[in-house]
Amino acid sequence: SIVSHHVKFSHIYSFLKKDYNIPSFKLLLNKLLKLQLKIEIFDMYKKFGQFIDGKWQPSEKNETYEVINPANEEIIGHASKATPVDVDKALKSAEKGLKVWKKTSPWKRSSIIRKIADLIREKQDVLAKWLTLEVGKPLVEGKGEVGSTADIFEWNSEETKRIYGQTVESRFENTRIHVYYQPVGVVAALVPWNFPVILAARKISTALAAGCSVICKPDVITPGSVMEMMNIINEAGVPPGVVNLLSGDPAKISSQLIASDIIKKISITGSTRVGKLILKQAADKVQRVTMELSGHAPFIVFNDTDTEKVSEMAIAAKFRNNGQVCISPSRFYIHESKKDEFTKSFVEKTKKLKIGNGLNEGVQLGPMTTKKRLEEIEQMVETTKKEGAKILCGGQKPSGFNKGYFYEPTIFDNVKDDFTIMKVEPFGPLVPITTFKHFDEVIKRANNHELGLASYVFTNSMEKAHKASELMETGIVAVNTPVVAVAEAPFGGIKQTGYGREGGSM
Repeated sequence: SIVSHHVKFSHIYSFLKKDYNIPSFKLLLNKLLKLQLKIEIFDMYKKFGQFIDGKWQPSEKNETYEVINPANEEIIGHASKATPVDVDKALKSAEKGLKVWKKTSPWKRSSIIRKIADLIREKQDVLAKWLTLEVGKPLVEGKGEVGSTADIFEWNSEETKRIYGQTVESRFENTRIHVYYQPVGVVAALVPWNFPVILAARKISTALAAGCSVICKPDVITPGSVMEMMNIINEAGVPPGVVNLLSGDPAKISSQLIASDIIKKISITGSTRVGKLILKQAADKVQRVTMELSGHAPFIVFNDTDTEKVSEMAIAAKFRNNGQVCISPSRFYIHESKKDEFTKSFVEKTKKLKIGNGLNEGVQLGPMTTKKRLEEIEQMVETTKKEGAKILCGGQKPSGFNKGYFYEPTIFDNVKDDFTIMKVEPFGPLVPITTFKHFDEVIKRANNHELGLASYVFTNSMEKAHKASELMETGIVAVNTPVVAVAEAPFGGIKQTGYGREGGSM
C-alpha cells in the first residue's frame, strides 16, 4: 500500500520513530527504507532500455541482465540487453541522424552541446549517486566526475565554432587550394566501467562537435549512469538518431558495430588486450580508430622535494576510484635519500583513509567494482609477497565487512623491477615502492615498459622538471601535480597504450 501510493517511507519512519520507539518497528521500517531504494533503482532501469532514434525502447526479445552494487553485492536492477536486431536499428538511426546533424550549423550544435553541460551540472547529485551505486566510488568522487563531465561538454561546445579550414597559395596562377574539414561519419563509442560518464562524454561531445552521429555502448557493469546522461542529452535538444545507446553484451555489440559499413570511426577506452582485438576487426574495413588503453604510470620523486607535500599528492593520485584508473601511479620510484621520509608519511596517510559504502559520509575508499577485480587484486598481493616484497600496510580485506568487494590499500617495500607488479598493471589500491640513485637511471627504468599513458615527476628543479618531462615515454607527464586529465588538454598515450587523443583543441 505504501509503495503503490508513493508515500515516502522516510516520512513515516520519522513519525513512528518519535511516537513508537519500539525495536521491531524500527527494524521493519529500516527494511522498508532499503526496499524503497531497491524499488526506485529497479524502476530507474525499467524506464530505460535501448536508446534508438531519440527514444527509449525495450530490446527486441525483452531480455535483461543483472547489475550488482559492489558495496553490498546486491542486485540493484536489471538493464536491457540488446539483440542483433536492436544493433541494426541503432545503425540505421545513426545513419539518418548523421544527415541531420552534419547540416546543423556549428553555432546551433554549440548551443545544444552547451545545454548538455548545463543540465549535467543541474543533475549532478542524480548522476553521482548512480556512479556510487554502480562503480562503488565515494559520492564526493562521483560529483567530481560529473563536474568534469560537464566541463568536457562545455569545452567541446566552444570548440565546435573553431573547426577552421585553410587556404593555401597554389603554384598555379589560375587555381585556388582550399582545405575543408567534414564530419567523418557515424562513430562507435565503446565506454568502460571505471569512469563511465566522463569517458562517454569525451567520445560523445567530440563527435557532436565535429558534426558526427554516435552509437554509445556503456559497459554492462555501469549502464545506468550513462543511460541517465542519455536522458540529459535528449532533453538538451539533440535531434533523434544523432546519439544512440546500446546496452548489453560488449563483445557481440562491438563486433556487429565494427562489421557494419555504416560505422566510420571507433573510439575505445579499455584494456590493451581488448584494444588489439578491436584494432584487428577495424583493420578489415580500414576504419579510423582512437584508442586509450592500459597504463602503468611511474611516479618519480627526486631528492629536492618536500616529501610531506608529495605524499599528499600521491594519496590523491593513487587512491582515486580505489586505484581503478588508467592514469593511476603504479610504479613508485623514490630517491634513496628520500625513501624513508616519503614512505613513512605515505603509510601514515594511507592508514587514515576511511573505507566503506560510498553513500556514507566521510568515506574515501569504496569497494573494488567487481568480484573479478577483487580476486585479481588478492592474487597480485600474494604474487608480490612470494616474489620477496614486504607489506608495510594493508594486504587483506578490511575487518567488519561481510559483504562487498572491499580491500585495504596496500603498500609494498623491497620491490624490484622484475616483479610482476612492476610489469602488469595492478588496477587497484596497490603501491610498489622502489628506490633510485641517479637521474638517467630512473628515467631509463621508468621508460622500460611497453605501456606509455601517464607519468608523474616531482622535483623543485626547473631543469629536472623540463628534462624529465621531455624524456618520459608517455603521452602525458604531470610535474608536481596529481591532476593530469582536464578538458582543455589532450589525453592519450603511446606505445601499447594506443593512439589518438581526446580533449584539447580539435
